[in-house]
Parts: sequence; C-alpha cells; structure tokens
Amino acid sequence: MINPDLKLNTKMFDKDVEQSPIRKGFGEGLVVAGENDPQVVGLCADLTESTQMHLFKEKFPNRFVEIGVAEQNLASVASGMAAMGKIPFITSYAMFSPGRNWEQIRTTICYNDRPVKIVGSHAGISVGPDGGTHQAVEDLAITRVIPRMVVISPCDAIEAKKATIAAAKTGTPVYLRLAREKTPVMTTVDTPFEIGKAQIFWQSKKPKVGIIATGALLHRALMSAKSLEKEGLEVEVMNLSTIKPLDEKAIIALAQKTGNIVTVEEHQIRGGMGSAVAECLAKNNPVPMRFIGVDDVFGQSGTPDELIEHYGMGEKDITKAVRELIKQ
Repeated sequence: MINPDLKLNTKMFDKDVEQSPIRKGFGEGLVVAGENDPQVVGLCADLTESTQMHLFKEKFPNRFVEIGVAEQNLASVASGMAAMGKIPFITSYAMFSPGRNWEQIRTTICYNDRPVKIVGSHAGISVGPDGGTHQAVEDLAITRVIPRMVVISPCDAIEAKKATIAAAKTGTPVYLRLAREKTPVMTTVDTPFEIGKAQIFWQSKKPKVGIIATGALLHRALMSAKSLEKEGLEVEVMNLSTIKPLDEKAIIALAQKTGNIVTVEEHQIRGGMGSAVAECLAKNNPVPMRFIGVDDVFGQSGTPDELIEHYGMGEKDITKAVRELIKQ
C-alpha cells in the first residue's frame, strides 16, 4: 500500500491523475531560491523557456545572463561567478550540459569546489521525437563519477521544486536531472524531501522484492507494485531521488528485508543509478538483482510512451523482472 507517513498523492493511480513537467517544478523552485537568497543567479544556453528558467528571468532580470549556444562557456562563466560568492544555476538540455561541457564542469566547477548547480533538462529517451542525438541516457554516469558532485533525479514536478530549493543551500556542485514531458504527480507539498535520503513509497508486510526507482519511471514501478499485489506478490518500492550521496543505509535495509532488488531508471543500465545500487550491495549485502533501463543502445525518434515500452522500461517489464526473481 502507499506509505501513509509520506503524505503522497492518493490519486496517483487514477486515470486522470494530475500531470506536470518535472522541469516546471525546477522553474518554480528557482524563483523561490532566488527569493530566499539574493546570491542566486541564473545562466542559460539559449533554451530559457524550454528549461523553464524564463520564470526566474522574468522575476529577477538583473540576476539572469543569457550565455547563448556555448555550453562550455556556460560552465566556466558560472564557476567564475561562484568564486565571487554567487550561487549560479546553469541550464540547457542534458545532452549539452553536462554532455558537451563535461570537462569544464569537472575542472572549473568540481575540481575548484564551486557551488554551481548544473540543471540538465530534457533527459532520458522520453524527449521522444528529438531522437537519439538529443536523448541523454548517460548523464547520471558522467556526473556521479566526479568528486564533490551531488546528483539528484526528482520523481515529479513537486519534488523537483523542493530539490531546487535544497540544492541552492548545499554549498557544493549539484547536478539536477529533469524530464521534458508531463508526468504523473506522485508527491504533495507535504511530502518530506531531503537530499541524500531515500523513501519507501509502497509498503508491504512480507515483500519478496525491493524495487528501487528514480525519476518519472517511479510511477510505472508503483503501478507494477499495485498490480502484483492483486496477484498476491508483495514488493516494496523505493524512491531514490538522490543518486549521490547514496542512501546506503536505506538500500541495505531494503535488500536485507526483501532478498531481491530490481532497479528502474530512464538511463543506461551501465554506470547509472542501478550500478550505484549494485556497488553498494556488492560491498555490504549482495542479493540477486535485475536492472531496468536502456541496455547499451542509443535512442531513436518516437513518442515517449512508445520509446519507454520499446526499450523495456514499462510496467510489464518491471513486473516481469520481479516475477523472475521470485521464481528463481
């Protein structure tokens, strides 16, 4: 059942569940962060409305800089501003930032320990018709590997807003991963959020499998849990919105309780959230695992739902992985 302690959206399983772009939550959160701290500034690579940074630009025009199509310069300028005491948020498509400017992020931001917040919008294959060249499914891997970087993948617009406000206060480099399309809203304004803390969204008395999901695919994991419950198969579902620092204590506890783990992410299986979970459990509590994600291929054009199903990240794929672990 839904964890009552988290005050989640009780309508999340309804056909008419509210849907909102995760990137919109970032835009709203950045305005709040700007209101809270005058040192917060915004920089964008000519994608202001697409990334929802236009909300900040309209509210604080003197604290916004349009860098243009120059993502490497975007990161370097932000690092310089951070060195002077500012808290810069930089936005572009995830394929371009952190994709194109990874070296500048590594060297000018993280190596120098500057509190720049890198916001990668339009991440994952659910970008849809933009095709494989614009579908960032490697961004979690290339950011979580950099020392000092905090990596966050919010599950919905409300959590994205909270994550943005929290990111402004960390004093560290942060990568915030955002999806483009409208996705189901699973949390509420009363749902707690803390960087580095995982949460059990779906509880069971005697779960045989733990499902760990990040980003918007959490909703499909919850749908799978609900359908499995009707068959008498109990699971627990964790929202792992912070990929780094990893909540190892919560992951280990879930593995000990269930004995089996399925990870779910709209990202390459290798190097992503599932790999981070596997690294943790290999060291502390090895259990059988299955990995739901993009399996060593590039994306292609299509509707978001078509692509999620084509690449094996749908509800039926999650359910299949759970059944495989229970039968073994």
